[in-house]
Amino acid sequence: MKTKPENDTELHAKINLETARLPWAELQRHFAQGTVVFVSAELDLVDVAVRISHDDKDSIAAWMGDGKLGKVSDAQAQAWTEADAVLWTSVVHPFILVQPDKGALH
Repeated sequence: MKTKPENDTELHAKINLETARLPWAELQRHFAQGTVVFVSAELDLVDVAVRISHDDKDSIAAWMGDGKLGKVSDAQAQAWTEADAVLWTSVVHPFILVQPDKGALH
């Protein structure tokens, strides 16, 4: 039986260690491929990554329905390019999850 996402402390710790800040300029190639996913600052980036890893369809659908999770829009990409933004990132193959700094404008 699989561990529930909220109880998977080993995966949570692994993802937390692999989370990094990257300039948007380094992520644009992935955006063009459609693999960059926006995570609202209201959510915990590591928790979202764990739940995606566990294929937690209910949480993912709820976040997408609330506009808190989804593919990066052209408008977001343009704003981050113009701002020379640096974003928190987490890779959950094949996706790269990105989140603005909690204190930064998005």
